[in-house]
Amino acid sequence: MNIRQGTKQDLPQVLELIQELADFENASGEVTNTITMMEEDGFGEKPIFDFVVAEDGDKIVGISIYYFRYSTWKGKCLYLEDLIVTERLRGKGVGKLLFDETVRFAKKTNCKVMTWQVLDWNEPAIGFYKKYDSIFDGEWVNCKLLTDQIENFN
Repeated sequence: MNIRQGTKQDLPQVLELIQELADFENASGEVTNTITMMEEDGFGEKPIFDFVVAEDGDKIVGISIYYFRYSTWKGKCLYLEDLIVTERLRGKGVGKLLFDETVRFAKKTNCKVMTWQVLDWNEPAIGFYKKYDSIFDGEWVNCKLLTDQIENFN
């Protein structure tokens, strides 16, 4: 298994893994991202995300997608958007390799906090994060505006 920085050429396989995650989360129709959007957002003039991949031969079998955010209380933080391992390799250590590399990146870039979310029904993922002595915060409520709400805002 090879863990390395993601490249623009990886994006077709990355988007396949993103769709696989959406299928796993029973949200198949929710993915509207495209390779073109990811090229601009990850490799354009002002990249807003980065990622590492797990390769098995020439096949990408896992990804960690993350970006910086800012906490007014703590300073620079890393947000782990998604940690995805293809279903056939879950529980085989690929997620640990990706997560460890992401934590090392947070440390190397002087982040004060690393955050992420996990669905409350995803017991295998919750168990995985518990191994890291992660803090689970049941106090905060997630909020969002969707594309239509933003586009129709006056």
